[in-house]
Amino acid sequence: MTLDKCKRGQKIKIMHISNEVIRSQAIRFGIAEGTVVTCEEVVPAGPVVVGMCKQQIAIGRKLAKSIGVQPVG
Repeated sequence: MTLDKCKRGQKIKIMHISNEVIRSQAIRFGIAEGTVVTCEEVVPAGPVVVGMCKQQIAIGRKLAKSIGVQPVG
């Protein structure tokens, strides 16, 4: 499953980020493989907003399609 397919309120674990450049950018925001985040909002034809540690990050739809995730719980 990819990040763009998650549902609002769902806890997800980042499983893989295939692109090295994207991976390094995500690490700057504290998102790495193995990180558990909550899907805060999925804007139709827009970004996916994820939350962790009292911060929210909007991830563009194209980028979200390249991040593999797995539901937690």
